[in-house]
Amino acid sequence: MSVFENFGVRQDVTDATRLECGICWTVYDPADGDDVAQIPPGTPFAALPEEWHCPNCDAPKSKFMAIEA
Repeated sequence: MSVFENFGVRQDVTDATRLECGICWTVYDPADGDDVAQIPPGTPFAALPEEWHCPNCDAPKSKFMAIEA
């Protein structure tokens, strides 16, 4: 499986998993949250609102891939 086939796949995503935008490579780290969208630190990716988009390029959540620890 290529890394791009992992778009939108969430079965391996835990509350602490960091995810990376497949468009601009911005990382969403739950420990940091998202200041742009006023998402508090500690918010897991799965708990982000459906309308949340990449704060850098506006890509949807489905374009984010889990980063291996």
